[in-house]
Amino acid sequence: MDATGNTAMTTPRLGRYTIDADNSSISFKSRHVFGLLPVRGSFSVHGGTIEVAEPLSASRVLAEVDAASFRTGHAQRDTAVRSVKFLDTDRYPLITFASDRVDATRTTVSGTLTVCGAFRPARLSIARCEVLADAFTVHATTQVDRTEFGVTAARGMAGRHLDLTLEIRCVRT
Repeated sequence: MDATGNTAMTTPRLGRYTIDADNSSISFKSRHVFGLLPVRGSFSVHGGTIEVAEPLSASRVLAEVDAASFRTGHAQRDTAVRSVKFLDTDRYPLITFASDRVDATRTTVSGTLTVCGAFRPARLSIARCEVLADAFTVHATTQVDRTEFGVTAARGMAGRHLDLTLEIRCVRT
């Protein structure tokens, strides 16, 4: 038992969880200017749900990301990426991930990523999961090829791939 009275477990309890958007984050890194300069930034998690089921492979994830929350600390770039040339956040305000399956070893979650109305398969690699009695936090990574979603502006100048790191806090409902 920890200092807050929660007991650490290896797998979350069965049931429905809500993503705690205020305590979740998505960061990314990419390359800019012909791949020479690193770019780091973040997105805000909008919300979502997780259904932990038995068997674990039957569990489901639905996560939503606020596309307009794209931030790199460079106002002009951030505005351009939110524009119709890239993410078109007025037309497509959410980026979503819906799982198809959780593998039995609990190391990957496969599903469908939707960006700018385009649906593509995606696979999250689970680095670790910290489980408490009524909550858990998942640390995962994935790589996204923006051109697969029709986000093709600034070829050569803007990086094609984004390496995403997710820290998602889930609270039992």
